[in-house]
Amino acid sequence: MNTASTLRGFILESLQSGQWRAGDRLPTERDLSEQFSVSRTTVRKVLQEMKDLEVISQTVGSGTYVTDRAAAVLKGMASEDPVRQTSPSELMEARLALEPAIIEMVIGNATAADFEQMEACCAKGEAAGTLEEFEYWDGMLHEVIANAARNSFVASVFKLMNQVRSRGEWGLLKRRSVTPERRAAYQAEHRALVQAIKQRDLPQAKALATEHLLHVRRNLLNF
Repeated sequence: MNTASTLRGFILESLQSGQWRAGDRLPTERDLSEQFSVSRTTVRKVLQEMKDLEVISQTVGSGTYVTDRAAAVLKGMASEDPVRQTSPSELMEARLALEPAIIEMVIGNATAADFEQMEACCAKGEAAGTLEEFEYWDGMLHEVIANAARNSFVASVFKLMNQVRSRGEWGLLKRRSVTPERRAAYQAEHRALVQAIKQRDLPQAKALATEHLLHVRRNLLNF
């Protein structure tokens, strides 16, 4: 799992959604390291990328802060990136078409190491202290499942879908729609899906994948 990518996406989502605004202080390097289970070196690398984009600044002895330019920079990035123009509805249509369809490849090609990664994503999501963190581990679980299909084209498509999930509009809808009860239901559905894949039960895994996505779409988009 690319934990640097997860951290990067979390920071960008927090900025794009308005959770962090100009002048706000970011969590410490130590806190980010512990939250995302990455080294301090990885945290510093990601923060340096954000500094290069001019969306954060760092003051020795004080901390890391959102810059006044952050909103403008992110708006410019959005206008240049077609991924950012994909709506949540379009994303859900794609997920419903693709995710159940690749289950056969996943069941045929997944290894014990893949199952360990799936279980780790479930555990990280269940332990997440914030909805944003849960959402990233949710996305990573679906990406890990897709990677287990052992098809480079499929993997690239799912990585692209996860990029769409990191955008502000998706995050806003998720925050509005996810209650503690719904989050618990998603977690249970994730566990059931992973178990069916581990048991190589194709009909059950495909049915669970479809039911989960329909559940998410119903809660997210009200249809």
